[in-house]
Amino acid sequence: MPRIAKPLTNTEVSKAKPRDKVYSLSDGGGLQLRIKPNGSKTWLLDYYRPYTKKRTSISFGTFPEVSLAEARSNRDSARKLLAQQTDPKEHRDEQQRTEQSALSNTLHAIAEQWLAIKRSKVTEAYATDTWRSLELHIFPDLGKLPIHKITATKAIETIKPIAAKGNLETVKRLCQRLNEIMTFAVNSGFIDTNSLSGIASAFQPPRRTNQLTLAPEELPELMQNLSVASIKLTTRCLIEWQLHTMVRPSEAAGTRWDEIDLENQVWTIPAERMKKRKAHAIPLSNQAIALLEIMRPICGSSKFVFPSDRNPRTHINSQTANMALKRMGYAKKLVAHGLRSLASTVLNEQGFDPDIIEAALAHTSKNEVRNAYNRAQYIERRKPMMDWWSKHIEQAATGNMSLTGTAALKLVSG
Repeated sequence: MPRIAKPLTNTEVSKAKPRDKVYSLSDGGGLQLRIKPNGSKTWLLDYYRPYTKKRTSISFGTFPEVSLAEARSNRDSARKLLAQQTDPKEHRDEQQRTEQSALSNTLHAIAEQWLAIKRSKVTEAYATDTWRSLELHIFPDLGKLPIHKITATKAIETIKPIAAKGNLETVKRLCQRLNEIMTFAVNSGFIDTNSLSGIASAFQPPRRTNQLTLAPEELPELMQNLSVASIKLTTRCLIEWQLHTMVRPSEAAGTRWDEIDLENQVWTIPAERMKKRKAHAIPLSNQAIALLEIMRPICGSSKFVFPSDRNPRTHINSQTANMALKRMGYAKKLVAHGLRSLASTVLNEQGFDPDIIEAALAHTSKNEVRNAYNRAQYIERRKPMMDWWSKHIEQAATGNMSLTGTAALKLVSG
């Protein structure tokens, strides 16, 4: 019959002295206090591994950091695991790996993984804007926190100062982006639930406003102001290029020479630069080609039609046109994106096919088959419409030193 060890007392544990060799004091149930010659006292549990039945031990820490009562509690927990055929050492190691993984999976780290996938669905400019907004408003307070410790309360407190300044559109976007990151974390197995799903309801929604634009009859005044504005030639060409081609500001600013087929007078913007991630072909009018001829000697060896002044290896900033319009007196009257609305209004008033206009604006429906058909069929029908639009712009600029020259306006059937 095995001898039953007499349980240790706190006094025995405290007064146990080191010897020349390592020795142990038993508390029963496999729990031992091992004392080394250097005076260290370590709690160990001797046990047989489930299945293999090999003898081993697990450490519970040192005394006095781990008391006798705590060591016994750890022993009892380990014996319960053994009763379930679970190795307590393997169980502890797995828990530590899980905890370490959770601590390393910070909001910043998960956001990087999320954006890496999102980049394939959005333009590079949008991806850059998204990351900058997180760096500016979210990461300073929440970036280093493990994703599982991000709560609605913490997120709301972080965003509140932005809402207090009245930047409600920024608040809306931050709430959307945080929700996307958390949903990605759930779907990737980092967390079980999205704790931020309702944070947008904590803030007042932004008032919906249309992009600032001009009435059709204000186009001549815009062209006159553009002709005398104290802005660089590259900036003026950029604004007129966007006006003639009806593209978005970022698409215009990033125009590359290798995207343009001069022989067929077509500009094809690749999918990665488009908002909807669909390549967009634009018939170029003679006036649009004239703008390219102006820019060719200016841009030199740059691969961009509108290179940056500071670094010709990159393109002009997408906000350059907006800043120029503000300096021209159009603050709160017109933004660069509003040039698209101006074109849409004029073309609709002239009776052009609305579907052709939508195709020119790269607007898409949810019907992918219809979209593909439209892109293939509308390119030829868009050519006369784009020619008419450029001539309309040119007529509005008559007498105002238009960069593309002057020509009589001729209505072309849509």
